[in-house]
Amino acid sequence: MSEQQFGEGKTPEQESGDEVKKDFKGLLGSVGKFMSDLLEIRSNTDAVATKESIIADIPFKGHTSWILVCSIFIASVGLNANSTAVVIGAMLISPLMGPILGMGMSLAINDIDTLRRSLKNFTVMVVLSVITAFLFFYLFPLRDESSELLARTKPDIRDVLIAFFGGLALVIARAKKGTIASVIFGVAIATALMPPLCTVGFGLAIGKPWYAAGAMYLFTINTIFIGLATFLVIKFLRFPMVRYANSHRRRLIARLASITGILVMIPAGFTFYQVFQESLFKKQAQEFLKETIEVYQFDGAGRYVDNLTKIEYVDDGTSLIEVVCMGDELIPENVVNTWRVQKNQYARLKDAELHIIQGGKDDSEEKFTYVSELYEKNKAELLNKDEQIRLLEEEVANLTRSVGKQIPFSVISAEAKANYENLASMGFSYRIQTDFDKLDTVPVFEVKWKDGTGSSQKDTDTKKMLSWLKIRLQDSTLVINEAK
Repeated sequence: MSEQQFGEGKTPEQESGDEVKKDFKGLLGSVGKFMSDLLEIRSNTDAVATKESIIADIPFKGHTSWILVCSIFIASVGLNANSTAVVIGAMLISPLMGPILGMGMSLAINDIDTLRRSLKNFTVMVVLSVITAFLFFYLFPLRDESSELLARTKPDIRDVLIAFFGGLALVIARAKKGTIASVIFGVAIATALMPPLCTVGFGLAIGKPWYAAGAMYLFTINTIFIGLATFLVIKFLRFPMVRYANSHRRRLIARLASITGILVMIPAGFTFYQVFQESLFKKQAQEFLKETIEVYQFDGAGRYVDNLTKIEYVDDGTSLIEVVCMGDELIPENVVNTWRVQKNQYARLKDAELHIIQGGKDDSEEKFTYVSELYEKNKAELLNKDEQIRLLEEEVANLTRSVGKQIPFSVISAEAKANYENLASMGFSYRIQTDFDKLDTVPVFEVKWKDGTGSSQKDTDTKKMLSWLKIRLQDSTLVINEAK
């Protein structure tokens, strides 16, 4: 048999290989088409309606101004009261997102007029928000540094990612034919524009500008990355560019928009890099502490106070890791030197300073006693609360079981009277009994038969009634006693 019989001089192995390649290419084509259909969003985008809706949310006047003021007060009260639910409500009604989307879109479509309006309204909104929050916290008598407030003073890499992907989700939802309202609400909660501004006012009101600086940094991160996400999505969806009659003006505006977009991306990239470096530094610092100070065994009255640990990242090489130990036992210098050597094995900790703060001999005992008493007091309070919670849970469980065993006595007694003509009276109660391993609540019926009823009749009716009640009430534990 010649090779021509296998098609153009190909061997059976070559024919088989060609078939496999053909099938593989077909599979790749099917997968590619499936992924294209799955992720394709341009065909279902309404560019005109999206642009109109974004532009409509830019103006800051009338109803929008009052909504902003209300959201400021709600967010400030929620932050002051440490109420997450109230803060979320302020996020939902805040109109701050409108001008940010307007800035991102106007840069993407070369619309300098919309960019100008967006910047103006955004600036007014931010200034008004900070001033209102400042007045609230300055005049309000309760100004506790709640966890909700402090959480807005130290942004990290997660805030950058939340802002960017939240912005992507928001613009994609706005561009879809038939806007997905739930996505818009979710992004408003996730990106959290209003709480950082209120925290800026709080920091200024209590005289702690570093709080205000941290919160403004977080707000800037959210603003830049939401705007950047808007710019990228609008470009990807190929929204039509704004045309100008004057070709020279058109080119000038296009250049200005491009330069502005690049200028926005530069701090966005720099911010991302800085926050990312800080996150990596803190991660390695935590790993270092876990391998050193946290596993160190004190022989005497000494204790590492972990909640006083300070980790500060500075990009100029003056970063700091500071730990606090209380008690009359000092950590030997050779151990501290060993920790410094271990610290230098971490790439990002080489230039950081390691400070070990220890109690002095003159007052360490007093400090340690105070910290120990405080620790034990808090521990005792936690144990007491745990015990109270356990008892309350048991009580709730008992009440739940009791409720489950509640019976409609008036209905049951009427049915019993109709079925048993010798029945004179009937009573019901719960009896608590124990076998010394567990407690049980048993439903007990007490019946009294009419005078003259024979003992055999009583026994028969009692057994019959017991069977009926167990089925009727779906409770096999109930018992019947005869009244004396």
